[in-house]
Amino acid sequence: MNRSDSAAIVRPLMLGSGSTRAVVKDNFAIAGLPTSMGSARFARVPPAQANAVVVDRLVRAGIAITGRAAMHELAYGVTGRNDWSGTPLNPRWPQRIVGGSSSGCAAAVASGLVDIGIGTDTGGSIRLPAACCGIVGLKPGFGLIDHDGVSPANSTLDCVGPMARNVSGIVQAMAAMVDGFDADHPIDRPRVGMLACQADAPVKQAFDAAIGRLEIEPHPVSLALFDQAFDAGLTIIAAEMWSEFFWLAPEFDGIGADVANRLRRAAQIDPASLAQAREIKRAFTAEVDDLFTRYDFLVLPTIDSVPPLCTQADDPLQQLRLTRLVRPFNVSGHPAITLPTLTEEGLPVGIQIVGPMGRDGPLCAFARQVEAKIENSKEIA
Repeated sequence: MNRSDSAAIVRPLMLGSGSTRAVVKDNFAIAGLPTSMGSARFARVPPAQANAVVVDRLVRAGIAITGRAAMHELAYGVTGRNDWSGTPLNPRWPQRIVGGSSSGCAAAVASGLVDIGIGTDTGGSIRLPAACCGIVGLKPGFGLIDHDGVSPANSTLDCVGPMARNVSGIVQAMAAMVDGFDADHPIDRPRVGMLACQADAPVKQAFDAAIGRLEIEPHPVSLALFDQAFDAGLTIIAAEMWSEFFWLAPEFDGIGADVANRLRRAAQIDPASLAQAREIKRAFTAEVDDLFTRYDFLVLPTIDSVPPLCTQADDPLQQLRLTRLVRPFNVSGHPAITLPTLTEEGLPVGIQIVGPMGRDGPLCAFARQVEAKIENSKEIA
């Protein structure tokens, strides 16, 4: 094992058998083991009595689960840094962050240690590390995949989803987790909207170059509440995390400083602010749904800058801007997938494709077509 591989796995295990290997994030229940959630505090909890529902589904589908992967503690951070379990290295760009919170899953897949990583995405926690590590990551539509046995237990934003080195791996994982999942019937001549958003010049250049290979003519579109949805997502996740973990206060024994500080801030969310955020969630969801009456898919970059250097990630709160382009679709609940591409300097960024609710299969089918057209995806895979 290289350094990245050993840091990517919290606890080796073997559930099931088969040629396809997978890891699950450390917040998935495994019978007989504590659900550590990347935290010294939760490494001391009683062992789970049963596997998470998706774990059993994967095993029944013939996928071998070979380990539980490291994560940003309590799934409440975007850098992947974890001083307790160890911080996974970004396999191809080790000086840059691996991304979080599904950090170990992304590192394990990108390094070739496993074929599939199963993570969670509450504010970009699958798509962000996938983009940072040059792989594919899918946040399914909210509620599509059973969340039973996954922590934190109560969330109006969180989705279980897969990472893989290509879209075929994503489809294999989805077929195991969702009965009747079908990505074999792409939409003929899809209507594609290119969502207006801000991104650094290298990201914009890479995105435009990739879109230019697709032989489609995306139409410029906008979402008036996009930036407000980002802010609303931060407010909602903070309120829900405080509701889940308030009992750890005031000492926050066994909790890392960065997560403890975020939880202290979360305690300050007042009912009026949460109500306003939920109203924005409702209005933004309706705005996105309305756009999908005219378009089949939306495209935009996954991250608005190249992944920062690890030395720039000492203040995790400063890195929340990395989720500016992904977090809004946790607020609306729509399925979104990221595909890898590179800047002219060879640094990883991503192309994000968003689809209507209930259309995860066609979204993956379209992503497979896009993947085939992007030359850089072949270099990364």
